[in-house]
Amino acid sequence: MGGPRFDVPEADAFTRTYWDAAAEGRLLIRRCGACARAHHYPREFCPHCWSEDVEWERASGRALLYTWSVVHRNDLPPFGERTPYVAAVVDLVEGPRMMTEVVGCGAGELSAGAELEVAFREGTPVFRPRE
Repeated sequence: MGGPRFDVPEADAFTRTYWDAAAEGRLLIRRCGACARAHHYPREFCPHCWSEDVEWERASGRALLYTWSVVHRNDLPPFGERTPYVAAVVDLVEGPRMMTEVVGCGAGELSAGAELEVAFREGTPVFRPRE
């Protein structure tokens, strides 16, 4: 393979569960047993109430587009060969907001609140317009 990848973080003992699930086509989030709120990115504690009573949960994969930007230049591999691409922030129906990429449509086809669904590219969650 080539050099280092800059499009995914290096998995550690805690986040490996998340990345292994993504490689299998499943999006995981964390849910707190104390306050019942979900969160993403994965943490070992609840960022809302600080409880350590958190568990992995399979997300539905449905989201609404919050905001986006078209990236025309990025020198880090593999982004350079993907330009232009749509960097986005989506609101998962379970509550958490996450950064991602929107694929399968042009930026001109997007609007705030658009319904999206998760897809996976090389073990990384991305989103596309919901069918």
